[in-house]
Amino acid sequence: MSVQRGRMPAGWAGELSDEYEWVPLRLPPDVTRLSASIRLSIEAEYRGWELTRVRLYTDGSRRVLLRRKKTALGDQPAL
Repeated sequence: MSVQRGRMPAGWAGELSDEYEWVPLRLPPDVTRLSASIRLSIEAEYRGWELTRVRLYTDGSRRVLLRRKKTALGDQPAL
């Protein structure tokens, strides 16, 4: 699955807390809902990310915002 780090959609950046790490992702239109769900579940289980927001666009692409609590450096692998 092709997942790209994206930029924040308008309106999302103002609500971010400093106690979390934030990662915006863009899922292309060819990624099915099932495969996106599986991939995000793996990120949650093994890397501690949780799904905060999803925005579906008319072309079928999705913008996803993941977060996790900030920890000491090196505790968790990067996305």
